[in-house]
Amino acid sequence: MSKRILVVEDQQDNMQIMNDLLTGAGYEVIKAITGDQGLAAAETQSPDLILMDIMLPVMDGYEVTRRIKANDALRHIPVIAVTSYAMDGEEGRALEAGCDAYFPKPVSPRVLLAKVREYLD
Repeated sequence: MSKRILVVEDQQDNMQIMNDLLTGAGYEVIKAITGDQGLAAAETQSPDLILMDIMLPVMDGYEVTRRIKANDALRHIPVIAVTSYAMDGEEGRALEAGCDAYFPKPVSPRVLLAKVREYLD
């Protein structure tokens, strides 16, 4: 059974790139385009890993991550922030919110896939 990765990303191009990268590597991709959809998918779909954008409609990625990490049933799921919101201090903010790793966009597909494999394989 392949590992399931939830991608929470509101930009269609970025979603397509991540979907193609991850499915090409044999992972199953669950998609959400808003923060609240991402939280709901985490609660109902049991992903093995979450790739979280930060700037999202409805609820930002920081808040989604805080809620995931506050939930006993979900806190074990690694969350990797993948965001174009890469201002000074943002990596620290992401880690403080509960993200396990942080990558500013554009991220090298090879580097991102290596980090995904580090958490899943």
